[in-house]
Amino acid sequence: MEKGKPFVASLHEVENQLELSLRQAFESLEPKLQPPFSQDIPDPQEFIELSRAILYAALCDSGSSKTHIKHLHALVTDGYAFFTSLLVGTVVELYGKLVDAAKVQLLWLTKEMVDVSSVGLEDLLVSLLRRIGSGDYGEQNVWLCFELVSLFLDKWDCLLEDAPLVLTSALYSFLRLLADHCRVSGIPKLENVKRLEIKFCVKMFKEQLNLSLKIGRDLVRLLQDLVHISEFKEIWNDLVCSDVSKIYQSKTSSRYFLLRITPEMETQLRFLLGNVKLGSHKRHQVWFLKKFLLGPEKETVLIDIVRFICCAVHPTNEIIRSEIMPRWAVIGWFLELCKQNHHVEGRVKLALFYDWLFFDERIDSIMNVEPAVLLMLWSIPQYPHITHSLVEFLLHIVDTYDITRRDMITRGVAAAFREIERKGVVQSLDMFLSSPEIATDLKKKLANLLSCHQDIN
Repeated sequence: MEKGKPFVASLHEVENQLELSLRQAFESLEPKLQPPFSQDIPDPQEFIELSRAILYAALCDSGSSKTHIKHLHALVTDGYAFFTSLLVGTVVELYGKLVDAAKVQLLWLTKEMVDVSSVGLEDLLVSLLRRIGSGDYGEQNVWLCFELVSLFLDKWDCLLEDAPLVLTSALYSFLRLLADHCRVSGIPKLENVKRLEIKFCVKMFKEQLNLSLKIGRDLVRLLQDLVHISEFKEIWNDLVCSDVSKIYQSKTSSRYFLLRITPEMETQLRFLLGNVKLGSHKRHQVWFLKKFLLGPEKETVLIDIVRFICCAVHPTNEIIRSEIMPRWAVIGWFLELCKQNHHVEGRVKLALFYDWLFFDERIDSIMNVEPAVLLMLWSIPQYPHITHSLVEFLLHIVDTYDITRRDMITRGVAAAFREIERKGVVQSLDMFLSSPEIATDLKKKLANLLSCHQDIN
């Protein structure tokens, strides 16, 4: 790679502060980046500036990157914490502006940080995993996916010893990506990626099952999309034959739901749900649609967005009482967007209701189940077909999701409804049971389900 600028120049954007600080440090310290290096110990501010300059130089020029990393090794006294934080910032804020050759350098530097077990390594790897786009089969995205799954396989022993939890983040990511990748054919480089994803995920289950189970109940949700792949059939059978109810009872940490959401998408969703008022939301929705959801395969990210909104975006009481666009309204819009794609629609609904199936008020948050019940309730007057569709889906999965543990799931859904009523999310469940807009047979089934819970209590 010839020495050049690592970032694509943009005429219409103000230069990012991190980008500016890296470039200015490089420009002022470039003579000091060539050997022989000074033997003097830099003061804290000099160390910060040298770290910035070294990163910029390494992103610019692969030919001298080994020299730069040796220079860094000689300077470091903080376990590479600051340099790793610069890499994280670059991934989060500047990844889209990096030229292709600089992205290659970024991955090389990441591997160097794995080798030295840098402080903040897990954050760096997670930020890179979030950069793998859903429904994007362009060359750059397939390349990133290949590089990361290769890294996790190649650096397995090192990561298992120094950052084992990041392997669960990788497992969550690659299981979810595999479900999408297996629905696409005819892309030769993607076939190789699929093979490595399967190899990594199977290795996790076979060699580190207890670590894998730390993901919690969503591990089952992800795995069930892969049972058609021969390598996962045995894993699935072993899992469901074990005490899978313990996995169902283990709530998945919200940090996993960030993994399939890019930083830009997270920022926009939090802005939409924290600042935009109902009535002025349309233009924001159109912008979000054009930015993140246009393309034949992009709809699959709606599964991840809905799970993220339910489990990781919990508005304050002040926002709930305001005119800010509520979570249920955004999710209703997403459901309308995918109603032509029944495969995606079914999985979006499952993402919406998943915590209902195993709800336990002692460990589960009412905020995880609130969007679904409010979407069902507020759709009754104008969009009764949405209410009908959601109630029908919920009752269907109670009966069919896991037949051998149907009683447990019935208890979970009934407990969610009762907690919703007890906490005043809805005034009374009679609003569903007496609504003329909901079919009589569904109301009867719903009443039976709720009476089961009363009998148990």
